[in-house]
Amino acid sequence: MAATNQHELIERIHTSGHGCVLALTGGGSQAIADLLTVPGASSTVIEAVVPYAEPALAEWLGGKFDQACSEPTARAMAMAAFERARRLSAADPHTLCGLGATASLATNRPKRGPHRAFVAWQSADATVSFMCDFIKGRRERSEEESLATELVLHAVAEACGVNSKLPHEFSAEEPVARREKRAPAEWTELLLGERASVDVRLKGPPRVILSGAFNPLHAGHCRMAEVASARCDAPVTLELSIANVEKPTLDFLEIEARLAGLADFPVLLTRAATFVEKAALVPGALFVVGADTIARIADEKFYDGDYKKRDSAIAAIAAKGCRFLVFGRAVNDQFRLPSDLILPSQLRDLCDEVTESEFRQDISSTELRTEI
Repeated sequence: MAATNQHELIERIHTSGHGCVLALTGGGSQAIADLLTVPGASSTVIEAVVPYAEPALAEWLGGKFDQACSEPTARAMAMAAFERARRLSAADPHTLCGLGATASLATNRPKRGPHRAFVAWQSADATVSFMCDFIKGRRERSEEESLATELVLHAVAEACGVNSKLPHEFSAEEPVARREKRAPAEWTELLLGERASVDVRLKGPPRVILSGAFNPLHAGHCRMAEVASARCDAPVTLELSIANVEKPTLDFLEIEARLAGLADFPVLLTRAATFVEKAALVPGALFVVGADTIARIADEKFYDGDYKKRDSAIAAIAAKGCRFLVFGRAVNDQFRLPSDLILPSQLRDLCDEVTESEFRQDISSTELRTEI
């Protein structure tokens, strides 16, 4: 992109009326300097960060990630940036956006994997991602960095409602793939905290609820739902929360993908990250969980190491009339039942156990994603 054209593009970004937080790692960071060099940057750039080391990236995302240089990670970075923009700015959230970029570019040592860049932007209404594979050996690191930077600037412009064309330096052999999901109004309201839940195929108030990330739904989930439904003589509703204590908030492309995998079930889409929030949302419900989940509910480390906070949370769940149907899970290569766990008495009193003879499925979504 010619310097004059880039300067004009950034000027239009700065007068767009949008605020943005940027998070870039592995490549494209020159875009930060480019944005700040043009007068008016304070109107656009709320914050810019480069979480380069793995612990820094995990902290930015608020939890673990499967692969640093990937489209899901770029989207998660963009979502974290959008949420950061909302915390830092009092502006209308519909005028804010988050930008995430992760790249694996040429370096001073041989690299086995492809040279590529992933860029994503997140707003209250949309999730958009870009991906480009660069032909290895065609360019020096600085040239790949320049292309990654131009892709970032293009994404920032698009997020701010500014017309922009992809740089001509991208060749026909290196197409830029683009994906987009414009959110239904209720998804936007859920993301912004303007509503507590969204019903998907529900035919009545949910009584038996299996909560999870379902990334992906697997045979273990389905068998748990089958056993729970038979025990309770009631259909099982899957609860998918877009917020999670240990994972990034789900973006609109991710919500769409997860719901597509749950097409055979009624689903309650929420932003309830904890079981205290879930119990408040569906009082009187029976939650279908694994022994590992019950162990986390009992673990003081999730309550700032304060057992009083833990006990207060358990009491709040009990006060809403909720209980747990607990299935055994393989934990550290050992199958554990709730009776094998050390639980506070008030939590144990809320639990009914499913025996190993009724259910045992040593499978996890994490393992399935690793195999793909």
